[in-house]
Amino acid sequence: MTPSLKITEEDIRAAYKVGEDAIVDLFMQMKTMMETMEARIQVLEDRLAKNSSNSSKPPSSDGYQKPAPKSLRKRHGRKSGGQTGHQGNTLRAVEKPDVIEVHPIHVCKECERALVEEEIRHYEKRQVFDLPPVKIMVTEHRAEVKICPNCGMRNKADFPAGMTQPVQYGSKIKSQMVYFNQYQLLPLERLVETMQDLYGIAPSEATVIAACQEAAQKVKPGLEDIKEHLIRKEPVVQFDETGVRVDGKLHWLHSVSTEELTYYVIHAKRGQKAMDEINVLPNMRGRAIHDGWSSYFKYDVQHGLCNAHHLRRLIFLEERYQQTWATEMVNLLVEIKETVEKAKENQQTCLTKMRLSDFENRYDLLVETGLKSNPFPKPVKGEPKKRGRPKQTPAQNLLNTFKSHKAFVLAFMYDFRVPFDNNLAERDLRMMKVKQKISGCFRTHKGADTFCLIRGFISTTRKNGKCVLETLRQVFDGKSYLPELLFSG
Repeated sequence: MTPSLKITEEDIRAAYKVGEDAIVDLFMQMKTMMETMEARIQVLEDRLAKNSSNSSKPPSSDGYQKPAPKSLRKRHGRKSGGQTGHQGNTLRAVEKPDVIEVHPIHVCKECERALVEEEIRHYEKRQVFDLPPVKIMVTEHRAEVKICPNCGMRNKADFPAGMTQPVQYGSKIKSQMVYFNQYQLLPLERLVETMQDLYGIAPSEATVIAACQEAAQKVKPGLEDIKEHLIRKEPVVQFDETGVRVDGKLHWLHSVSTEELTYYVIHAKRGQKAMDEINVLPNMRGRAIHDGWSSYFKYDVQHGLCNAHHLRRLIFLEERYQQTWATEMVNLLVEIKETVEKAKENQQTCLTKMRLSDFENRYDLLVETGLKSNPFPKPVKGEPKKRGRPKQTPAQNLLNTFKSHKAFVLAFMYDFRVPFDNNLAERDLRMMKVKQKISGCFRTHKGADTFCLIRGFISTTRKNGKCVLETLRQVFDGKSYLPELLFSG
């Protein structure tokens, strides 16, 4: 709180009459107030100076005053667009089209002579890729009923599995309902309109919800297998979390990600209580990559920190406080990243000891330089000692991370399996922010859990190059997809 101090002219004159000690005491009170105000102003100005390029704020928070893009990548000098040797994705004509439509020519365009009887020399061809007319196909299944002539028993043939109602939707149409609602994030009302426009049918919102819940229950066992694989066999796993509202209250979507697998859980808490109940980190054998949130360090695993976060914080220190060590640390981290990438391209599995030693020494020197530039204030004699840890500046906070977690900051340099950043996990969470912009929140916990199960399944299938619609159809047919890596080793 800002000290409340109102000094009037009478107070000043009264202190002057009392003597030197009274004047000094009055000015010390003013000094305390001004220092507190200065600190508060600094915090507020820092907050205003932050944007998506120098902090963890999302780009959507920049509003209309978006910062000019500032890339840390070096210019390659090539023109924009596809490069020489790049495989394009343009349409290519097929040898056997489905429909051939011939356009005859009847008269000469020059002299108007009839050409109907003339020989056709050749055809100039152009192909159009388009959709055929789409309509719902209704299949009626008839189960034979017969009476046994020997014993009089009435016998009826079995219907296919899953066919339980006199009239119902099939697996293909239900998979599209789930696809539009859970993957393309169409709200229920718009989804019903879309189905009406595409196919001439308008399923009820309850039918869509039932299809999503059915799919969620069918993929749930497979996602438990994915969770177990993430715990037991994955050497590097990325973690992140983001806020979401469920039934009007703040909850957190937690993601557990690799290049091939995704696992989601929505929990009422963000920290250790949630992580314990999700039960991936407590038993995990691999390395956890994250953004440095303190709860992750409660677990006895190897860690790796997101350097994209570090770069943004360094850029903030460079822009706001003109700290040259921060600029040099940005350059060093980017240089290490490029060196590692080049080593990977050359099929190397690690950097040389000399190169590692050079990078470590330069890193340590920059951290020490930063600490000297941002010393902690020494306690003033006679002032009472304040409780708790002294408040630190943004630079001191970051430098403490660099010094105490050096092995985690540079984990990508020591182990080539470790990514430079935690962007994969952040990308896996991005769709939640899109959903929030569309619908705002989940009305029920069941709806939130359904979303997590289906999105985790879809994200995994996409990462493994599978068609989402086809895998969803297989789910309704009782054949839920699982990646091959779950069955190897």
